[in-house]
Amino acid sequence: MTTKAELTSQYIIETVAPIFNKNGYAATSMFDITNATGLTKGAIYGNFKNKEELALASFKFMVKSLMKPLSIHLEQSNSPIQKLYLITDFYKNYYHFSKQLGGCPVLNIGVDANNSNSELLNKVRDVIQRIQDKLCSIIENAIEIGEISSEVNAMQYAKRIDTMIQGAIFMTYTMNDEFYMKDTMNLINHIITNELKQ
Repeated sequence: MTTKAELTSQYIIETVAPIFNKNGYAATSMFDITNATGLTKGAIYGNFKNKEELALASFKFMVKSLMKPLSIHLEQSNSPIQKLYLITDFYKNYYHFSKQLGGCPVLNIGVDANNSNSELLNKVRDVIQRIQDKLCSIIENAIEIGEISSEVNAMQYAKRIDTMIQGAIFMTYTMNDEFYMKDTMNLINHIITNELKQ
């Protein structure tokens, strides 16, 4: 059974996570946190030892909020090559989906933490590494069953695809134009069909 303290911690994280995501670590003040939650500074610090611990928990929550729907989307097919197409299909609608959460946490927090918070930056790097490892694993599975040529360097393509996705997210948000996201996903589909598919 969930304790009252655990429920309070979860409430704080869910309320504050979009604020950290939108404003960044340094720009989010204790006033922002107490104002949004309706809790006192003491109540916040009763659940989290400092702002950094809360920021780390918030980032973890935001990433989970975005990655869980992607995982569910990938369950539509058991074919590794089809999973690659499902990834681009998911990201075609990523702009509207992530906007509700204050933007893309990997991009937002990555840029923000690069200048101000090394522990948070390490968490962002861990997430990027996990995403690339997952992509690499899908490509390796496709190689194993003959959907993709054995001559393909799985990690090289995993990094390439992830870089294209992150770049498209940056351009889409910066220019407030979904063209970048949709066009890049079409380009990745072209790469899957013409460079990877057997």
